[in-house]
Amino acid sequence: MIEWNIDPVIFTLGPLSPRWYGVLFALAFVISYRYMRIMFADDKRTQQDLDTLTITMIVSTIVGARLGHVLFYEPHLILENPFEVLAVWHGGLASHGGALGIITGLWVFHKRKKGYSMTWLLDRLAVVAAVSGVCIRLGNFFNSEILGYETDLPWAIWFRQVDAVPLGRHPAQLYEAALYLVIFLFLWWRYKQRDAFTHPGRLIGMFMVLVFSGRFLIEFVKERQVAFESALPLDMGQILSLPFIAVGVWFLVTSSRSARTSLPS
Repeated sequence: MIEWNIDPVIFTLGPLSPRWYGVLFALAFVISYRYMRIMFADDKRTQQDLDTLTITMIVSTIVGARLGHVLFYEPHLILENPFEVLAVWHGGLASHGGALGIITGLWVFHKRKKGYSMTWLLDRLAVVAAVSGVCIRLGNFFNSEILGYETDLPWAIWFRQVDAVPLGRHPAQLYEAALYLVIFLFLWWRYKQRDAFTHPGRLIGMFMVLVFSGRFLIEFVKERQVAFESALPLDMGQILSLPFIAVGVWFLVTSSRSARTSLPS
């Protein structure tokens, strides 16, 4: 068993108390911007459009993730303490809500900017969303949150910030981080093979199927986040993953059909 006892706060200097989660969350956008800049240049898109898209994604991701957490896990806050709904600094961000926020932000950008189809945007966002997931789950690890069930496996981790006595748990955050890293490398390789140009919709389809299928399986070793999930046959993360997987399959099917119909006879 491995002991993990890292303070979520990096340092404190007066009112300034930066946290590892915040730094890694910001790093996700920095890395994403770098790869998006390459993809925009490949298609001769402007830097100004990329900057506008980046700002849209930052806002829509944070708002979507927070609203998703409240709606899916703590809906009582809407009536009991509506100001807490906006308190992103208190924690509580749902990846499924973040995904819906990203889609909404892309739709707004697509409507305001001519020449950008939703499929074009989704294919490229899929690549950077995967690498962003790596950073965010590492942030969860530094926060000692989203814990796995107890286990006696050799790589079990004692989250000393959470458990007063040694209790080896599945490092579910690291499982997801490793999954997203593999998916990112795979999608970047497929992008370099020109999939985004020859099979529009394939990258976002593969992203949704791989990410949310993996998420569905990893949920089996995660502790339930809220009490009401105990009465459900699957936890909320698994339930919310199913429609994303179905949409991903639809993208894969339609991308294959569009590629066939575009071939010369």
